[in-house]
Amino acid sequence: MKVSKIPKHYKSIKERFPEISVALEELGKTLRKKSSLDDKTAHLVQLAAAAAIHSEGSVHSHARRALQAGATTDELYHAALLLISTIGFPRAAAAISWIDETVGR
Repeated sequence: MKVSKIPKHYKSIKERFPEISVALEELGKTLRKKSSLDDKTAHLVQLAAAAAIHSEGSVHSHARRALQAGATTDELYHAALLLISTIGFPRAAAAISWIDETVGR
């Protein structure tokens, strides 16, 4: 399984706006410290939220990070499939295609 890398565009934003990037990363760290969810579950929740708002980059990011936190590809796909009755099949299908890209399928 191939896990996609961090996009060049994201790296470019981090380089051009380092103070914003640091603040955003610190917010994420603070939220995770205060959470009762483990990292894997948190990234699956965030993957679902990203799919709901149709954010391709965020789906890629949270799929990649969920895998790094121990999620299986089946768990990524199940998180997207659970959304069908909430956000509709087309958006869930788009999220599945973005997960496919992330895992190299």
